[in-house]
Amino acid sequence: MSEGKVRVRFAPSPTGPLHIGGVRTALYNYLFARQHGGELVFRIEDTDSQRFVPGAEEYILESFKWLGIRFDEGVSFGGKHGPYRQSERRDIYKEYVGKLLDTGKAYIAFDTPEELEAKRKEIENFQYDSHTRGRMRNSLTLPKEEVEGLIEDGQQYVVRFKIDAGQEIHVNDMIRGDVRVKSDILDDKVLYKSADELPTYHLANIVDDHLMEITHVIRGEEWLPSAPLHVLLYRAFGWEDTMPQFAHLPLLLKPEGKGKLSKRDGDRLGFPVFPLEWHDPKTEEVSSGYRESGYFPEAVVNFLALLGWNPGTEQELFSLDELVEPSTLPSVPRAVPSSTIRKVYGSITSTYSARTMMR
Repeated sequence: MSEGKVRVRFAPSPTGPLHIGGVRTALYNYLFARQHGGELVFRIEDTDSQRFVPGAEEYILESFKWLGIRFDEGVSFGGKHGPYRQSERRDIYKEYVGKLLDTGKAYIAFDTPEELEAKRKEIENFQYDSHTRGRMRNSLTLPKEEVEGLIEDGQQYVVRFKIDAGQEIHVNDMIRGDVRVKSDILDDKVLYKSADELPTYHLANIVDDHLMEITHVIRGEEWLPSAPLHVLLYRAFGWEDTMPQFAHLPLLLKPEGKGKLSKRDGDRLGFPVFPLEWHDPKTEEVSSGYRESGYFPEAVVNFLALLGWNPGTEQELFSLDELVEPSTLPSVPRAVPSSTIRKVYGSITSTYSARTMMR
């Protein structure tokens, strides 16, 4: 771990255009890094090859270039912790999967989709965990010779994380405080799939954050349910002393407050939900963007910063450099409804437009 240096990251998946919620997460990471004299890493999490969308990575990079949010290292920026695309780190993940298997923290499971579906019908609310793994087809129940034979024969398998029951897991969140979860409710998550020789998000995320010396993980609250698993993975690797601090930011919600603000909501309410115009290569649908709608990047950054943060003064307009000065994270609320988005969006963008016209 870097001695005393703050290191944060923004790690999108190239599965489509960048949502303004993602821009806001990146902005908070940027501000936190600059406030503490730290570094911001740009990583591409592309282990899910089936969801890859051509042009998405270039779109994300162009969006941040337009917004003025600068990265210190990562994809297209270089750095000593590369490669920064997860699809280029297969051998690294394979090594760490092996370590978990060698220490008994993970196991190999051969259950087919059909077998899993049969169990779901047989057992109400079935999940693969400490209570059910003993009845499944895995390296904990099969003889070692049979396991080796299945692998040699090319039988597809997954590696699951072995979570013991009876633990209380603490996640120290910078926004929400001490979050406690019982391990009994967690399933033995899949960490690796032999079919494509790639890890799932959970393993890749932990290994990358550790090797890239990330000190603070600032991400959306949709990842809060995964945080206890990530804490357990840090423990399993013996990395608990260098585990980053977590901060889970609230989502930008629909008008009804149920679910994340969508493109359809933006269209209905009269504002874009993407920074740049997006041309979907599959459907050929065109989605509006702030840049093409005539908004200045400073206005977009300004209103996103104010979604969940208040400086405590009457000041409404901030440059990116001015936003670095105050501390943003501690005062973030736990939800940001779209009514707030409309109000802040309207006041900030109209003020910027008025000032621009007077130049």
